[in-house]
Amino acid sequence: MLEDLQIFGFRALWSPYYALFIVASALVYYAIFIKRKDSKQVNIQQILFFYGGLLLLYVIKGSPIDLLSHIMFTAHMIQMALYYLLFPILIIKGMPIWFWRKVFEVPVLKQILKLLTKPLIALLLFNGTFSFYHIPVIFDFAKANDIAHASISLTILFTAFIVWWPIFTPLKEMDTMSPLLKIGYIAANGILITPACALIIFSTDTIYTTYGATGGWIQALALCVPGDVLSGLSLSGPEMFSPIGVLEDQQLGGIVMKITQEIIYGAILARIFFPWFRSGADKIDPLPENHQAEQI
Repeated sequence: MLEDLQIFGFRALWSPYYALFIVASALVYYAIFIKRKDSKQVNIQQILFFYGGLLLLYVIKGSPIDLLSHIMFTAHMIQMALYYLLFPILIIKGMPIWFWRKVFEVPVLKQILKLLTKPLIALLLFNGTFSFYHIPVIFDFAKANDIAHASISLTILFTAFIVWWPIFTPLKEMDTMSPLLKIGYIAANGILITPACALIIFSTDTIYTTYGATGGWIQALALCVPGDVLSGLSLSGPEMFSPIGVLEDQQLGGIVMKITQEIIYGAILARIFFPWFRSGADKIDPLPENHQAEQI
């Protein structure tokens, strides 16, 4: 399949301008957080998280996966799962505590962020915007409009950071949920995102015209393929590059999204549950007073 995509050219496949953005971000991080020699210098774990996040960002937004996401719905859902469910975690854990404290101390932003990061609001905000985006008429419009696509994608990304903040916040004063509540929070996340996935998986008709030859497929491709390249190609439809039909691709995309979400959420649940369980197991209940008296 990658060979077939070569007709779109190097720029569409590997996004050199996006690669420059990633490199620039890496250099800025090095200059501000690594090069310094004081107590504010980041540790090796934070460095690995941040650079891992940048690498993941390029893979999902700068590599052929991004081009393929405009051709196959399955690729789109893989992109969404990694972009919104994994990337924010890496960045949150990759930035030092003092940086986040400064962000949450910005006068106007402070009150807004404290409100939006409340667990219930964060849950509804992320899952609501994600589901809203995948309403067919909105999805098709966003895929055909540069400004709408960028605006909606960044809005969902912001809510993704918000939804993970109560779990991964490095600020002790904001880490207010017990392990049990965090487990329930993640479970609720999984439940709230299920209707959007179910609508896609169990639909017996194609619901997105973007991925149909007669729909907005070419407009969607124009988001990542230069106009001069696109105008010189003879394209009949996404089936040229997909091994499966449009409906099957749509259903597979919903399944892949749900499975990827379950894997990520499951890993986070394990990370929370097992340390909590072991901490409880290490505590030995004191012997009853009557039993102690009998032994004496």
